[in-house]
Amino acid sequence: MLASTFYWKDLMAITDWPEGERPRERLMTYGPEALSDAELLAIYLRVGIRGKSAVDLARDLLTHFDGQLSRLVEAPLEEMAKVSGIGMAKAAQLKASFELARRALAQEMQSRDSFSSPGKVRDWLRLKLATRQHEVFMALWLDAQNRLIKADELFSGSLTQTSVYPREVVKSALVNNAAAVILAHNHPSGIAEPSRADELLTRSLKDALALVDVKLLDHFIVAGNTPPLSFAERGLL
Repeated sequence: MLASTFYWKDLMAITDWPEGERPRERLMTYGPEALSDAELLAIYLRVGIRGKSAVDLARDLLTHFDGQLSRLVEAPLEEMAKVSGIGMAKAAQLKASFELARRALAQEMQSRDSFSSPGKVRDWLRLKLATRQHEVFMALWLDAQNRLIKADELFSGSLTQTSVYPREVVKSALVNNAAAVILAHNHPSGIAEPSRADELLTRSLKDALALVDVKLLDHFIVAGNTPPLSFAERGLL
């Protein structure tokens, strides 16, 4: 005799769940930190489809992106909409929420001493670069109070490398009237360790920027879901 295991919630709409089990009510009672990724996504999705609750749809969506929120955040609308039950409308709703989170973080960086909170810088860089399929080199131009002036994607390249020209970096520093900069680039390979070329380039950029009185505060390498590697913390500046 074959036995099958299922949970009562698999057969019921969320509105029929006990109140203490519903994602929205749990958020209001315990705060968003108490919810799983799927439960948080379900609140945005609001409703499911026949035979699947919003939580089921959220789980399907996460599974489609290998359980990685960073991949979901960066995914194009069309890729999200491929998941059965999502469609373009729900995909657009989620995309809007992700963009609002990015903008809120960018505004927070602009309104405070960003370098006093390196965790915020790491979080923002992961949102921007972690799932890029090609190498991207960017500069976070800062004013004298270390507040963000502009996040500038200066160069992009292939899967394994990009060409960076110190003269163009210096030119951008002058255009933005920057006092300091945090550099960052991604490694699509998922390996955050700096290459010898990364180290030499960083030293070259530090020297070039010093000629125009712009201080290089750090250089981060972003690779997948691992915490971005800091050159400053490694003693490589």
